[in-house]
Amino acid sequence: MQLIEDLRQEHELIEQVVGSLRTFVAARLADQGDPEDGVRFLAFFRRYAGDFHHDKEEVVLFRALSEKAELPLERGPIAALTGEHRRMGGLLDAMEGLFGSPLSGPDRTRLQALAVDYSHSLWRHIDAENSVLFPEGQERLRRFHIQELPSRPMTEAEAAARDAGLALISRYPPTLDPDVHRGDGCVVCPSYGTTCQGLEREWWTELEWEDMWDRMSSD
Repeated sequence: MQLIEDLRQEHELIEQVVGSLRTFVAARLADQGDPEDGVRFLAFFRRYAGDFHHDKEEVVLFRALSEKAELPLERGPIAALTGEHRRMGGLLDAMEGLFGSPLSGPDRTRLQALAVDYSHSLWRHIDAENSVLFPEGQERLRRFHIQELPSRPMTEAEAAARDAGLALISRYPPTLDPDVHRGDGCVVCPSYGTTCQGLEREWWTELEWEDMWDRMSSD
């Protein structure tokens, strides 16, 4: 499905820019870096990652999973991932006032904590979408004879934010954080065990459970 392939490719750029954000924050904590680049990072995550990428997920993919594949919007993976979009937007809002002015001691600590929280949350969110939501969602849509979903081109503002993100990656080489747990499956999702109990409990049908038990009993 081309829409899902597009979303995966967009994830690759978003992953790099969030690593670049961590490098920028480290520079700001050392009283280095251009404060105006903070505005450019916010524009990337709000316009490109938010208005463009998240919008396609929520308005096109998530809605199709609900309306065409009869999956719940109010609980489970769709609700959890939508909630994470909102939470991460709140982290961006909290960081906004800390980029431009000279930082006091408490502001330095807060900016560092927010940047780590945002990057860890976004990296794990991307892993969960790539490894669970996209393949499982595509399979469930296929069962309802949905082979493709519509996409849309970027607006001028979204394209400008993307181009700014590419420039920021060159200016602030992405940081790789060994402390963030990454991988495949529901266990990497920030919402697993709290607002979502995992794909099997939330999405599986009785037939899928029966098939699993049959395969286990035959091994």
